[in-house]
Amino acid sequence: MEIFVAPDGADTNSGTRARPLATLKRAQELTRSQSGSVVTLRAGTHYLPETLVLTEADSGTTWRAARGEEAVVSGGVRLMLAWEPHKNGVWRAKTPENLVLDQIFVNGDRQHMARYPNFDPSVRHFNGYAADAFSPERARRWADPTGAYLHAMHLHEWGDFHYRVTGKNADGTLAYEGGWQNNRRLGMHKTYRMVENVFEELDAPGEWFHDAKTATLYFYPPPGVELAKAVVEAVRLRHLIELRGAKKVTLHDLTFRHAARTFMDNKEPLLRSDWTCYRGGALFFTNTVDCTLENLTLDQVGGNAVFVSGRNRNVVVRSCHIVKAGGNGVAFVGEPKAVRSPLFEYEERQSLSQLDLAPGPKTDDFPTECFVEDCLIHETGRVEKQTAPVQIAMARRITVRHCSLYDVPRAGLNIGDGCWGGHVIEHCDIFNTVLETGDHGSFNSWGRDRYWGLKEVNLNTITQSTQKNLPLLDVTEPIVIRNNRWRCDHGWDIDLDDGSSHYELRNNLCLNGGIKLREGFYRVCENNVMVGNSFHPHVWYEGSKDVFRRNIVFTAYRPIRVPQPWGEECDTNLWHVPGQATVAPATELQQQSGRDTHSLQADARFVAPERGDYRVKPGSPALALGFQNFPMDRFGVTSKHLKALAKTPTLPQTVAPPATKATRDATPITWQGAKVKNIVGQGEVSAYGLPGEAGVLVLELEPDSPIARVGLRKNDVIIAVGQKAISSVEELRRAAPAKQKVTFYRDQKRLVTDPLL
Repeated sequence: MEIFVAPDGADTNSGTRARPLATLKRAQELTRSQSGSVVTLRAGTHYLPETLVLTEADSGTTWRAARGEEAVVSGGVRLMLAWEPHKNGVWRAKTPENLVLDQIFVNGDRQHMARYPNFDPSVRHFNGYAADAFSPERARRWADPTGAYLHAMHLHEWGDFHYRVTGKNADGTLAYEGGWQNNRRLGMHKTYRMVENVFEELDAPGEWFHDAKTATLYFYPPPGVELAKAVVEAVRLRHLIELRGAKKVTLHDLTFRHAARTFMDNKEPLLRSDWTCYRGGALFFTNTVDCTLENLTLDQVGGNAVFVSGRNRNVVVRSCHIVKAGGNGVAFVGEPKAVRSPLFEYEERQSLSQLDLAPGPKTDDFPTECFVEDCLIHETGRVEKQTAPVQIAMARRITVRHCSLYDVPRAGLNIGDGCWGGHVIEHCDIFNTVLETGDHGSFNSWGRDRYWGLKEVNLNTITQSTQKNLPLLDVTEPIVIRNNRWRCDHGWDIDLDDGSSHYELRNNLCLNGGIKLREGFYRVCENNVMVGNSFHPHVWYEGSKDVFRRNIVFTAYRPIRVPQPWGEECDTNLWHVPGQATVAPATELQQQSGRDTHSLQADARFVAPERGDYRVKPGSPALALGFQNFPMDRFGVTSKHLKALAKTPTLPQTVAPPATKATRDATPITWQGAKVKNIVGQGEVSAYGLPGEAGVLVLELEPDSPIARVGLRKNDVIIAVGQKAISSVEELRRAAPAKQKVTFYRDQKRLVTDPLL
């Protein structure tokens, strides 16, 4: 059975091509009588009055656009408005009573709520930020800001926070609720702030404000927009289509638009990652089997585009274009009840005696055997910054293949935990990432699993003990990252952060940020090329069993707090030195790692670096070390129509390492019986969990020194003495420490000592 639906159809029709239905709901009723039915949507916009829910009764159906036609499924409604001039370039129109407006679209483009600062596409954070965005002084200008939204980056730029204004306090300051959108609630950034949905801030083209009390929409039209002819659409629904218990349902060749923003409902913590989530999306899956999204466009949806929640098997997202989503592009998130001995907040810890020691999941309530392939996903995170084009948490065997992911506020691909491994990331092109946040990379992961931070367990010696498999209890299968191209200009190209274990990194071309491995176990990093950068090992366990071999680096390693010798193996690497014809031992690498006995220093002899081809020529010393060339032309999307749309990363201008200018002096000084130095570079900021490049690191201290007596230790970072903030050793020298408390960071915690004597 093939059922046709058209915007100008009628539900009293038979559903044939000549007499199409009007609604998807009526088409659903007819297809349930015959398995394997096809619903064909004719050209135009199909406005959904409510979410279409496909269940087991809809199994086997296909929903598609008519060949050669653009069919749009919308969660909005078209507004028929009578505009009249207001003042200062602003127009106004009456809206239907009780209309709730979250977003409006004019001629297909999302417009901005009245905001301060005004929208500026050239500004990195929030496209405009100001420290006084919701200061008491500014709030005094607003007659009634109830319903306004406050947006602020995390203090450490680890994501963002959002709040809804509920009114004004007696003293004129704002009353608001929210701030639950980040799993590490350390407070708002003092500078990166923005406010929207305030009538008094309606002063720039493209801004709007809806006064629900008077049912009036105010709009400052951009140049070229004729309101009398403009198509104005309001967003109503959060979810457009939900698949609940459905099997073998296919959606293809459709465009989805107008799903509501959901940032105020992003509350659920995801184990001990930095993330929370809203368990929903424009297209939502739960308890499905063999369902496919193919050749879809998801355009400017307000929250997550695709969310695969809990138990799902063989969900395929193929050849789709997801652009300007407010949240994640595609998210695979299992249920916490599937996790053994779960913890949720970063500071939570448990003892070995409390652990469920059975490996793997407890239930099957998680996505597995799912695929995202040949997808173009870009400019996601338009509203929520703690998001990614592809997000994976509490899932198993998710494959992401031949995807182009770029122009996003945070990582291009994020894996939030080790549960339960088996993922494969291959042939992807991921770049222009970390555009609004900080301290991560184009790829970002955590592995704060059962073993991480265990009380009464020495993780430095765990791999030499009977407990050597503790780090593998959750990540039961390796996570493989291979044959990808990465570029991050605001962090690392690949960042395996806290606890990330059981990874295999092979054949990756890293164009700018190098590879960082923070503490974890059983990682293999081999046959990668790190252009203009190097290997960044941070804060390793002594018995990590990590392997780093047959890689090409462009500079010396950049370690922070890594005990020698490094890992299980660190050898046969090549330090590329342009123009160095002779081959020499990589002495500096040997001194850094305590290994690298066979590693060399020489020109790698790349084929065509100016074209991004970092294969090496015959006779290259890299080949003698065991390096194997891998294809340099198979990154990103493969479909012809997506390749025509997709961007590619900017290639390095030279194969030589870029000159770096130290902005801070790293020379140690002596203070209060300790050797200290400035915090220098994003590596140290990340390793010590700091909010910025400021503070003084304790390198060594005498046991009976004044600061040792009040509890300071090696590797603490001093940020204040008394009430005086300390950003450098010069400021520390000038401080008067007598009878003052010292504020410092230790293990990413802000602590305060007793007063110095």
